[in-house]
Amino acid sequence: MFQLDPNDPTPLYAQLDRAIRAAIATGALAEGDRLPTVRQLAVDLRVNANTVARVYAELERARILGTRRGVGTFVASPGVDPEVRRALRKRLDALGERYLADALVLGFTAREAIAALEERLPTEGNRHGDHPNE
Repeated sequence: MFQLDPNDPTPLYAQLDRAIRAAIATGALAEGDRLPTVRQLAVDLRVNANTVARVYAELERARILGTRRGVGTFVASPGVDPEVRRALRKRLDALGERYLADALVLGFTAREAIAALEERLPTEGNRHGDHPNE
């Protein structure tokens, strides 16, 4: 489900954090979905288990994931606290600005960048938002 690029200068823990957040944002992971165990994901991704544990812990602190002892780690219910929602919206806005800026640097228009995102939205019967060409 998650892919890391060892050639990317971004640290592996940051890549995994981003991949989990993206999976949730695109619907590939939904509220209540169970994630692999730390050990299993570390084996699957060929990374140190401490890397996975660190990401899971940080995402728990951010209330994106929740762990039930003896049961597993799950995608948490979204918070409804308006203050948290405002903070998350600020982060989303910054993410959108970075995305558009990167797309422009690559030679795409803002409309093309938005269209690329829309192509990745989940459709009926395609809950995970898989890209048709993947």
